Amino acid sequence: MDTVIRINDAVNSFAWGTFGLSLLLGTGLLCTAITGVFQITHIRHWWSRTFGIARTEGRIINDAGALSQFRAFCTALCATIGTGNIAGVSTAICVGGPGAVLWMWVAAFLGMMVKYSENVLGLYYRRRNSEGAWSGGPMYYLEDGLGSIKHCKKLGRGLGILFCVFTVLASFGIGNMGQINKITINFESTFLADASHDLFLGAPKVDWMIGMVLMVTAAIIILGGFRRLAAVSEKLIPFMSIVYILGCLVMVLLHIRDIPMVFSSIFRFALGPDAIKGGAAGTAVQLAFNTIKNGCKRGVFSNEAGLGSSVMVHSNSCLREPVRQGMWGIAEVFLDTMVICTMTAIVVLSSGAIDLTTGLAKEGTNDATLVAKAFGQNLGIIGEWFVVLVITLFAFTTVMGWSYYGAKVTEYLLGVMCARVYRLVFIGLIVFGAVMESNLAWDISDTFNGLMMIPNLIGIVVQTPLIIKLTKNYIDRRIKGKDIKPLLSYDRDIQADAEAAVQKGIS
Repeated sequence: MDTVIRINDAVNSFAWGTFGLSLLLGTGLLCTAITGVFQITHIRHWWSRTFGIARTEGRIINDAGALSQFRAFCTALCATIGTGNIAGVSTAICVGGPGAVLWMWVAAFLGMMVKYSENVLGLYYRRRNSEGAWSGGPMYYLEDGLGSIKHCKKLGRGLGILFCVFTVLASFGIGNMGQINKITINFESTFLADASHDLFLGAPKVDWMIGMVLMVTAAIIILGGFRRLAAVSEKLIPFMSIVYILGCLVMVLLHIRDIPMVFSSIFRFALGPDAIKGGAAGTAVQLAFNTIKNGCKRGVFSNEAGLGSSVMVHSNSCLREPVRQGMWGIAEVFLDTMVICTMTAIVVLSSGAIDLTTGLAKEGTNDATLVAKAFGQNLGIIGEWFVVLVITLFAFTTVMGWSYYGAKVTEYLLGVMCARVYRLVFIGLIVFGAVMESNLAWDISDTFNGLMMIPNLIGIVVQTPLIIKLTKNYIDRRIKGKDIKPLLSYDRDIQADAEAAVQKGIS
């Protein structure tokens, strides 16, 4: 067991350490540069084509085998908005200080264009499966994109397979049992603290009961097919996001006088807390590095930009324009990190648990329960219940989203029938997530989560010329009004159908 832990720590340090985060931020910087800082220079355009049409055009389905723009967006957010938006932000601040929030914003700013690029490539290389549904994702643009380069066919295919294997393993851990375990622990400690703790097969009976309820609920949704999952997401995601944001706004109003100091501390400690001024230079550098590392890592953990996961959902959109779906990726990162994570950060920093003069967490601070305690201090037991219920919803929707990711990569590896078997296995593991005790399963799945990122980012970097070409083609046609042929798909037949739809104005 010690050997397994050491190996996992070494691989995790590679995937989520200096190399992995440098690759991620470097790719984000590259994607931002090659698109002309699209997230800023065309902010009015992408905002109007995403949030601006969410209640109107975004809900129209013009493809029998696809989802509406808004439903695809909500389904992607289903897995993106999770415990990382609450517990993850608290951890980043407790470990890296208030300055970690600034680096979380930096990672999100660059991540917008990483997710944009993922979606552009995902739509460009998608195809129909044997059931007539769209299939897309990093495995396809690795095989057909990277694999189309001379002498890279086997490399593209191999990286695509590695991505799928890492995704399946991560889906069982961080996308399933880890989330369910979080739900069980929080729910039991808040609502069932006085319940009997009699054991059954080595675990409390109440944990088994919670696991069974969650498993049955998940089975009803997952076995109902992707469309049922998408329908639930479309209703649940806007509701829980708005409720949580409103709850945070109440906390902001209660601490309105502290808000200027909160933002001041974020920028002041961005390169290391003032508390280290009298310390050794080496310690100062290390703490500054931890600030940057934890802010960036938690930002990525929250919005998943670079992992290539949510592109598998975005590829089911009824849109034919790759760039238009790319803009929904920008909106996804913006809502997840710039809005929801920022609201959590403000609540944490104004809670009194973080000393804003030194940037250090006060003695006895527990990052896992920090947000719940902050709400509880001001709103009593109702505030703590509110946070626990929000975390439950966030974590459960993450499980729903990852069930789809795992099924799609299984479909790529073994076919549609095996994807159905995967769903059954995924559902069965939910109950075990409720009763597991070891953190090792979570740590290992976190490593696989990071390993997903590497082949995906390689695929993006190699295909930056295509991203430039697709972006320029869209800007010339849609923004500058030039009469040129659209670039919509690598496949001639799909290109022809998509081109016809665009000319008719239905995409």
